Amino acid sequence: MYALKPYLFGLLDLPWWGNIIALLILTHITIIAVTVYLHRCQAHRGLDIHPALAHVFRLWLWLTTGMVTKEWVAIHRKHHAFCETEDDPHSPQIMGLKKILWQGAEVYREAAKDEAMVERYSVGTPNDWLERKVYTPFSGKGILLMLLIDVLLFGLPGITIWALQMIWIPFFAAGVINGIGHYFGYRNFECPDAATNIFPIGIITGGEELHNNHHTYGTSAKFSVKWWEFDLGWQYIKLFRLMGLAKVKKIAPQEKLDTSKHHIDVDTLKALLNNRFQVMAAYAKTVVKPVFKQEKRNAESTQKPLFKRMRKLLTREQSLITDDCQARIEQLLETDTDISVIYQYQQKLLAIWQRTTASQKELIEAFQEWCKQAEASGIDALSNFANYIRSYALRRQQ
Repeated sequence: MYALKPYLFGLLDLPWWGNIIALLILTHITIIAVTVYLHRCQAHRGLDIHPALAHVFRLWLWLTTGMVTKEWVAIHRKHHAFCETEDDPHSPQIMGLKKILWQGAEVYREAAKDEAMVERYSVGTPNDWLERKVYTPFSGKGILLMLLIDVLLFGLPGITIWALQMIWIPFFAAGVINGIGHYFGYRNFECPDAATNIFPIGIITGGEELHNNHHTYGTSAKFSVKWWEFDLGWQYIKLFRLMGLAKVKKIAPQEKLDTSKHHIDVDTLKALLNNRFQVMAAYAKTVVKPVFKQEKRNAESTQKPLFKRMRKLLTREQSLITDDCQARIEQLLETDTDISVIYQYQQKLLAIWQRTTASQKELIEAFQEWCKQAEASGIDALSNFANYIRSYALRRQQ
């Protein structure tokens, strides 16, 4: 029996709880490799990673997922380019949540068969000898090698550890993030797709839980935005940066207010253009929310049903509003004057950002005119927001 022990329990001969810890460590490394290397570095170029560390991630992903870098990057970039449309490779809004949650890996493999798409959207991914001769042509051999390593280290329990390693990314990344992350959760920003933050503490999938933040600021290396959100992947990036192994190229813009400013200048304009989503989130919080609550409180009993579940709908991204919901919005606007006014000012503000061919001077004048009209509206929340816009500035990226 003693002679068989290395074969039954592996070279490490761990207790049952030791095997569980080992599994958590192994899958955790895979999650970090996906979120830091594949996602933030390769797909979105939010940071640069030292070639030595990058290759460690490439090797580990070859062993634990069999994913080809250029395929994963291409599919993900196309997802952002055509999010929630028929051309989106994995939208639960189009294909259904059940299919993406439980068959996300199959959907990914089907999308990867489109060679023309992969070539188009994989620009800039590794194309060295190892990628061409080993990782890509033998993508399935890495996971078999991982099976041998797991059995050697853990014995028979290594088979279970390996199996769980193999389903970890297909379920949590391809299923949970691509599925639930576009279906359920909270939204800090009204980005033009259905992306949600699943949970504010991004630990299980390394920060990918903060999916709405990511879709709003796609090239940001940091996914957390609110002070109460935690992005574990960002903590690793800071550690790698401290070690000289990573260089952050971009993070989401951060709000800065200069209360001494009373007019909109070029710097204010640049800040507003770069930070549209945060400005509109502030509008929802400081204008729509208080006015809506006040009007709901003052509404007659016969009108109160019109207010049910309407506040968030009033600030919802227009492309995500169904015809039925739009009809409900119109009914409320016809009933309540103040809500109609703040809704109209919201649409006017959004329209300024859509003036892509306008000159700098024209945009400054448009924001100034909006502020002037907002102050004359007679609604305190709008007047205060005009002052907020005038004092807007952009904090320097650190």
